[in-house]
Amino acid sequence: MNCAVIVHALFDGMEIDLTGPLRDDAYMILAGLVTPRPIALVTTIDEAGRVNAAPFSFFNVLGDSPPIVGFCPGDRSAGVPKDTARNIRLTHEFVVNLVDESIAAQMNACAAPLPHGENELAHAGLSSVPSVSVKPPRITEAPASLECKHHSTIEIGDNRLIIGEVLRVHVRDGVFDTETWLVKPGLYAPIGRMQAPHWYCRSSDMFEMRRPG
Repeated sequence: MNCAVIVHALFDGMEIDLTGPLRDDAYMILAGLVTPRPIALVTTIDEAGRVNAAPFSFFNVLGDSPPIVGFCPGDRSAGVPKDTARNIRLTHEFVVNLVDESIAAQMNACAAPLPHGENELAHAGLSSVPSVSVKPPRITEAPASLECKHHSTIEIGDNRLIIGEVLRVHVRDGVFDTETWLVKPGLYAPIGRMQAPHWYCRSSDMFEMRRPG
């Protein structure tokens, strides 16, 4: 195959056509460039009340009126949704637990392909506490947890975007200045997802840049 047909070398860089033969490489290309991405460690329950926990880095806050978040769980195999998507379809509730350095290893352990119904929190050495507004529990060790009700699911090709309305937020003591609702520097250290398959980053090296005007 003549790579010049799909990758055009330019004098100032490279142009990659994602509508042609490189379409199947879109994940690696975009996941390496659009970084860092926040990580949602999502807890759900199935129809029997069994807890599932799984991390997703195709995730972000999408708006504030109403407050909504979105994440994209893939399939276990062709046409078979992962437990998270299945549980949300059944119960219409979930909790997004944010991930900092203190639970990075446990978050990674929750990505293990365990049999359906097996508790990833127990496998990872994490504990849970009941939520207030929804049935799925939140993770005790998480620096923050967002209790969500399912708003809608958008399917585009093989992509599944689940949007949830945030009903209640739980935050570790001391993280917020409750007069300004600004996070206190140095008291919240979320990690971010970088290039696949194994790269992450810390958020300890930050800088301030004020907007003009």
